[in-house]
Amino acid sequence: MLPAALALAALAVAPVDDYPKNPRIDVEHYRFDLAVTDADDTLRAVATITARFVVAGDSTLRLDLVRPSTAREGRGMVVESIRAGDRLLAYRHVDRELLIFLGRHPAAGERVTVQVAYRGRPADALVFGPNKYDDRTVFSDNWPDRARHWLPTVDHPYDKATMEMVVTAPVRYQVISNGRLVETTDLGDGTRRTHWSQGVPIATWLYALGVAEFAVDHRPDCVGVPIQTWVYRQDREAGFHDFAEPTCDVLEFFSSRIGPYSYEKVANVVAPTVGGGMEAATAIFYGERSVSGTRAVNWQNVIVHELAHQWFGNAVTEADWDDVWLSEGFATYFTLLYREHARGRDDFVAGLQQSRETIRKFYAERPDYRVIHDGLTDMAQVTTGMTYQKGAWTLHMLRNRIGDDAFWRGIRAYYRAHRDANATTADFQRAMEDASGESLRAFFDQWLRQGGIPSFRVVLGADSTGTMAMLTFLPEATAHRFTVPVEYRLTLADGTTKSGEVTLTSGVPVTVPVPVPSPATAVMIDPHTRLLATWTLGTGP
Repeated sequence: MLPAALALAALAVAPVDDYPKNPRIDVEHYRFDLAVTDADDTLRAVATITARFVVAGDSTLRLDLVRPSTAREGRGMVVESIRAGDRLLAYRHVDRELLIFLGRHPAAGERVTVQVAYRGRPADALVFGPNKYDDRTVFSDNWPDRARHWLPTVDHPYDKATMEMVVTAPVRYQVISNGRLVETTDLGDGTRRTHWSQGVPIATWLYALGVAEFAVDHRPDCVGVPIQTWVYRQDREAGFHDFAEPTCDVLEFFSSRIGPYSYEKVANVVAPTVGGGMEAATAIFYGERSVSGTRAVNWQNVIVHELAHQWFGNAVTEADWDDVWLSEGFATYFTLLYREHARGRDDFVAGLQQSRETIRKFYAERPDYRVIHDGLTDMAQVTTGMTYQKGAWTLHMLRNRIGDDAFWRGIRAYYRAHRDANATTADFQRAMEDASGESLRAFFDQWLRQGGIPSFRVVLGADSTGTMAMLTFLPEATAHRFTVPVEYRLTLADGTTKSGEVTLTSGVPVTVPVPVPSPATAVMIDPHTRLLATWTLGTGP
């Protein structure tokens, strides 16, 4: 959903990624009446779409919907009719675009509702097929812009909307989707209608549908939120065991530090369409082969990551694909923060160090990669490990720069201002500047809008008297300019240590004389794990 003020402001802003945004029209609500059978893999559907015309002038409603393609054995969606009330509307459906001609120009502020009747075998995103037990299932996976393969929508995160899924399926199945359960009715013909309603606006990649023979566990509410587990009937015991923790503790942790949870429920759902996890709002999908009955720590980390997305990515959604780090970087760092809360500082540091090593290896191969994209045109490149790992490290360094109090004050203000709406990196930067009282433009430019990470060599030596350790920092040549604070800790021959900090700038060697009561025998760089950089150690005269 696009608030009026944001929509009007966006009229003067050029798109960043290459999606054809139209802020003059705000789709507010979708209702999808869907029918699936065991007879074939055809989806039969009616989509009811309500759009508000922010300003006058448009007479065409553009949606994303993929037509059948000979390259995909005729898979795709065929539109059968489009209506506005009892009036048939003209339309054009070419490739991935559906243009609906309204036959008039709605006034500014007017709402228009159209119904699109369609059917077909989806080429992608909605998968009919066997699960790991060879049982027939139907599951969605819309990430990042594949909802268009089975749902006519504005398939981009800038235009969030509320939605409903009303699904008719054989009675042996249970159906899971977003939001709250409104209705289950056995229709007397071997089918059941299940109606879910998502009352808080979300992006289309978060729309979820799962049809399977589920076992469903209803856990006690936590912070007022119903918690459910949906696993295959054969996995009932192991699956209920695996998901019993840590959902409630995570909800309490994030709610207390960030702000209220936005949605009607948390359902943890196994699905054959994902490997790790997918943060679909209120109905989070996890790989079906992850259920083991052991509550492995790595498995719990996946649960924490997907729950963190309910705040960042889902409630606060990037306005543009170029800013996807606002989703993945945040979920990655907030997973680490929860690990610190639940398992202690050592686990948190171990996660940071592992992440830093991943980043070092990545930049050895791709030194110019930027976390914030610049006019993304290839959705296959929407994420890499850097939107996750370097995004998380950027938040960690920001927290250390401005301090815990300002960091959390800024996080809460950012969430409060953009909850259930959209945000940009500029919005986040502004929130953190307001919280800290500092200009952070250079910090954000350095870590997010250019490639690389700083690299330097450290030489430990001594003066002729032996009373002064000489610590020389030699920044290595790079195409990118960095200015960073570097902490060091000297170990002395008498068993004591001496710590300090120096600011390094790309291309500028620095020698730091450090008075010492006994010779320095070793140096440790970044003893508190606060710096994203690579370095080598040496000795010298």
